[in-house]
Amino acid sequence: MPSTKRTATPPPSLAAADEAAAPRFFNRDLSWLEFNRRVLAQAADAGLPLMDRVRFISIFTSNLDEMFMKRVGLLKRAMHAGVETAGHDGMTPRQQLAAIREVVSDLVHERERLFKEQIKPALEHAGIFIVRYADLSAKDKAWAEEWYRANVFATLTPLGVDPTHRFPFISNLSENLAVLAEPPAGHVGAEHLFARLKFPPNIRRFITLPQRDGKSDTKTLRLVHSHDIIRNNLDDLFPGMRLNETASFRVTRSAGIQKDDLDTANLLHSVEADLKQRRFARVVRLELEPGASPTIERWLLDKLNIDTKDAYDLAPDTDFSGISELYELERPDLKLKPWKPVVPARLSGAALQPGHEKASANFFAAIRKQDILVHHPYESFAASVERFIAAAASDPDVLTIKQTLYRTSPDSPFIEHLIRAAEGGKQVACLVELRARFDEDRNVRFARTLEKAGVHVAYGVQGLKTHCKTSLVVRRERHGLRCYAHVGTGNYHPKTAQLYTDVGLLTCDPEITGDLVNLFNFLTGLSGTQSYQALLVAPHTMRSKFNALIDREVENARKGLPARIVAKINSMEDRETTERLYAASQAGVSITLVVRGFCCLRPGVPGLSDNIRVMSIIGRFLEHSRVFHFAAGQEDPLDGDWYIGSADLMYRNLSNRVEVAIPVRDRDARARLHEIFSVHLADHRQAWDLSGEGVYNRRVLPPNAAPDSPAALGTFETLMRSAAGT
Repeated sequence: MPSTKRTATPPPSLAAADEAAAPRFFNRDLSWLEFNRRVLAQAADAGLPLMDRVRFISIFTSNLDEMFMKRVGLLKRAMHAGVETAGHDGMTPRQQLAAIREVVSDLVHERERLFKEQIKPALEHAGIFIVRYADLSAKDKAWAEEWYRANVFATLTPLGVDPTHRFPFISNLSENLAVLAEPPAGHVGAEHLFARLKFPPNIRRFITLPQRDGKSDTKTLRLVHSHDIIRNNLDDLFPGMRLNETASFRVTRSAGIQKDDLDTANLLHSVEADLKQRRFARVVRLELEPGASPTIERWLLDKLNIDTKDAYDLAPDTDFSGISELYELERPDLKLKPWKPVVPARLSGAALQPGHEKASANFFAAIRKQDILVHHPYESFAASVERFIAAAASDPDVLTIKQTLYRTSPDSPFIEHLIRAAEGGKQVACLVELRARFDEDRNVRFARTLEKAGVHVAYGVQGLKTHCKTSLVVRRERHGLRCYAHVGTGNYHPKTAQLYTDVGLLTCDPEITGDLVNLFNFLTGLSGTQSYQALLVAPHTMRSKFNALIDREVENARKGLPARIVAKINSMEDRETTERLYAASQAGVSITLVVRGFCCLRPGVPGLSDNIRVMSIIGRFLEHSRVFHFAAGQEDPLDGDWYIGSADLMYRNLSNRVEVAIPVRDRDARARLHEIFSVHLADHRQAWDLSGEGVYNRRVLPPNAAPDSPAALGTFETLMRSAAGT
């Protein structure tokens, strides 16, 4: 296992001369980069199989791309607009960009060192060799050239830049080659000519070379990068030219600001127009091969309209943006054993399985008997949440299905079930959030498909993204209509449900389902702000209810009653909530926050947050569930208040989005949520603790920890064993 403590300098946002001068809040973007540092640390963990370490390098790289598209793009717009005001973290946009560059440079250097010194030697030890084209034998070069001719050459389009050819558009995240050429003798014009070649995005990055010397060991692979092959076979693309220099480069563009306040009547067309404009957004990062000549660097900086502060070294000899292909190699011996989710015990009977004459009716009967808490990916998403909508679509007694869709898979079974239900005569309504970042195009297509099938499609509330994860089924039963619901913490996305940890509740509690009826009327109709008995709904009641719950813990602490708050979230940024938690800490409330990503709250600061503890779990699955517990004056956690929901403690979630949190009233369900927290708190394998200086320290395994304890196994292995009953 790697070192348990990172001793690097604290994030620049906290580099204050003394504690009194330090800000009350960590910088959001620098804290997010510290999260990505924890992701990269997984790649250094020798306790993980090799290919999973490679996968974490790929995740780290993808995360960094998204950071530049979203956050750096936003900061650069603020800076260009002349914003010089310092935020609550004490930093102006210009200072934040400088600090981000410093940390990013450190992180990418660590990524390259890690791959060179640990990952690549380990791959070679496992029989996987990444070889340079220049080092190939004559036979291998001949084979590579033949592959190039057969699979690539005709697809390439070199674009020259001269008085008759404008500088070409460079698309976001595209891989390119800058070419500096010398014209043939007698040519009239510039001494140097420039060209840009875009590497085809639809070919594999790593090409398997044939076995040589009669070897047939299928575990020994020699891989050469397709870009390396192309780069060494340019003569026929530039006939008669002398190629003096080539340099790889990559461009990142801003993702653009989404227009959340668009008129919903025109939202579909507006989102489609916005998508067309996004591809032309401002360049926020140039990654350029180290050693590129000043001529090429100046040419690119000038044509892309950026300065040297936006230029970063592109990793030499390693394609980190395409490294995920290595994980796809058929080497199960180098990967974690695949996890097969179990069917929830309450839904596992033969009478509940598809094909049984009364399977759909029995599914709803199981929910009537008792609320069902499901925990993904430990428990099957397909056998619970997907089955809920599938059963509703096929049950002749179901009259209505309503669902919100924020993100789902391209081949989403939910779209299929909703269409089948509508075509079968049921009333079906679906709120499709068209502004789900990076999924807008897919959601536009889904919306049009659903509308053609007769589904009532709504696009959300003016000025608010709809982020809640809710489904409502209305069923005709012996004593009248009964409503059933699913409320979850994660998207209705079958693929991510196998990779993200989320919880959801299947219930027919009339108070909860009654609130959902009102919520869907608000989302699809013309109703004003609704009142809710059980649900916490942002932006209407969630913030005020959370505030009241925190204040109640403060009062209980002053009365000497048990006072504690435990929350599991993805991000912690909302300043109002943070200040309330600071006040609660000072009143003696015990506060534990499990925050997977960035956290702007400073824990453990004397006089400010002595009683607040912040930890992060990073590992096999992406921790995504949002769970909240308040002691309510009770010693036994199962007697306190429990909520699960879609919202993180961020301003946008509490104030600018439609979010839902649901009370968990069933005692068995509460016990399972308590178990999740208990495992997290005991974890010394994948847990990190945040200090008041902004440094995350990886926990050290106690010497007396039992090998099969949560401390030694970690969160994910412990919960998998628990789900499997082993």
